[in-house]
Amino acid sequence: MNPNTPIIVGIAQHAQKVADVDQALEPVELMIRAAQAAAEDTGHPGILSDLDSVRVVRGRWRYKQPAGYVASRLGSPDAELIGTPFGGNSVQALVNRSALDILEGKNSLVLLTGAEVGHTQAKLLKAGREMAYTKTSGSYDDMLDTEVPMSGSAEQARSIQSPLQMYPIFENAIRYQRGESVSEHISRISELWAGFSAVAQQNPHAWLRKQLDAEMIRTPSDSNRMISFPYPKLMNSNNAVDMSAALIMCSVAVAKRYAIDPALWVFPWSGTAAHDTYMVSERDNLYSSPAIRIAGQRALDLAGLSTSDLSLVDVYSCFPSAVQVAATELGLDQSKPLTITGGLTFGGGPLNNYVMHSIARMVELTRLNPSDKGLITANGGFLTKHAFGVYSATPPSQDFQFADVQSEVDAMPTRESLDNFNGKVVIESYTVMYGGGMPQMGHVACLTGDGKRTWANTEDRDLLFNMVDEEFCGRAGSVNGQGLFTME
Repeated sequence: MNPNTPIIVGIAQHAQKVADVDQALEPVELMIRAAQAAAEDTGHPGILSDLDSVRVVRGRWRYKQPAGYVASRLGSPDAELIGTPFGGNSVQALVNRSALDILEGKNSLVLLTGAEVGHTQAKLLKAGREMAYTKTSGSYDDMLDTEVPMSGSAEQARSIQSPLQMYPIFENAIRYQRGESVSEHISRISELWAGFSAVAQQNPHAWLRKQLDAEMIRTPSDSNRMISFPYPKLMNSNNAVDMSAALIMCSVAVAKRYAIDPALWVFPWSGTAAHDTYMVSERDNLYSSPAIRIAGQRALDLAGLSTSDLSLVDVYSCFPSAVQVAATELGLDQSKPLTITGGLTFGGGPLNNYVMHSIARMVELTRLNPSDKGLITANGGFLTKHAFGVYSATPPSQDFQFADVQSEVDAMPTRESLDNFNGKVVIESYTVMYGGGMPQMGHVACLTGDGKRTWANTEDRDLLFNMVDEEFCGRAGSVNGQGLFTME
């Protein structure tokens, strides 16, 4: 075996559940705790003092650059420091880069970590308080990628810039494309989400381990309020979690030098990355993803596998639409489990760092059954940025394989968008946003007569109530130059 073969040798997940917010640790301390637990997992806690790179996934925290603080606290003050931009694709993309860096001899012992404290922050906000953050200084030595705007002028003109708005718009486009009724559709996706809840019950690291059935998930209630049609709260990512995770990656040579038990080794076999058009307005349609189709299939091809060879799959699951698009593009059987964690609703959704938890769980499960092969999918933005990884505790027949397939994705059809269209349109998709338990605002993706896309809003109360009961995709309407939608 190539001595530079990259492997994962240490993992840790931590869920902080404390009744008193004054006892809650801040994110950087949770990162350190996870890193120390990952070192314990290798069987050699002292390994942290030899880290040559510390890589931190960007979180919703106020640190300028926490990697240096983490490295110093762990006894590796001279380690290289790498950060990431926002995006749920970041962890898998960071693993792909780390595997390549180790394979090429640039690094030999790398820590990846991240943490969020959404649960504590929510409690503090309710009490009119703010979390105290340790001051960190300095700059990263390198960044995984650069920040890119995920919304263009067309979306911004109608204030459609949130995942809470975009993913239900994708969901309703999926329903129409499948030819389902509103009731058939909500029943199907609630059954899908109930399957995720069942997996969370079996995952010792999941945030919500009480199994919920499909009827409870789809039925609005005081504890499951409507957020955006067709999603109640239990179909949204659960960001109100305090969770941290860490991965330790190294070369086979380093693992042998430390005498790390080979039974702990898990091999990244392949990885890929690509993004769909950054502006949703420019996508050919709202129910598919060329980047997932091309990059996901390439990851499997590089590993010499097909979907039938996969024993374990974790599809990024911020919302049901993200799962359905990915499963369809990859040809996954949606009657089988599509998660190993319970997903971001039930397993827990620590924003950009969720995939570190899914990879850690993949390592746990493949250690138990070394012949198993698993696929991790990661998604950032509005079904925008994607990364994939194939894993097994069985060594691959070749060195880690990676491909950037962006040029192939860029060759796919796109669509022109208009900021301030005035005229007749057909509804492509839509959502209705709720406030105080009532429909408040409708966001509508529209196609003009010549196939261009424009966006519009409506606050017509009667129309909003009808839009959540009936299918409005495919219906005709009009948009004035200020983005107001009315039915024909």
